[in-house]
Amino acid sequence: MERFDIWQSPKDGLWYFHLVTPNNEIIAQSQGYTTKENCISGINAIKNYSQTAEIKETTKE
Repeated sequence: MERFDIWQSPKDGLWYFHLVTPNNEIIAQSQGYTTKENCISGINAIKNYSQTAEIKETTKE
């Protein structure tokens, strides 16, 4: 089953998450969050907004 793995980095003290597929591939990773609660809020935002998000091609410099 797909899952979100969360952890606190011992290097910087920030919280991070990975979105992991059923075959254990990481398909998304987060920025660092200052609290566990903010990390979980980031996960909930992904769950909420990804349902209706469009795919838009952009250029990055």
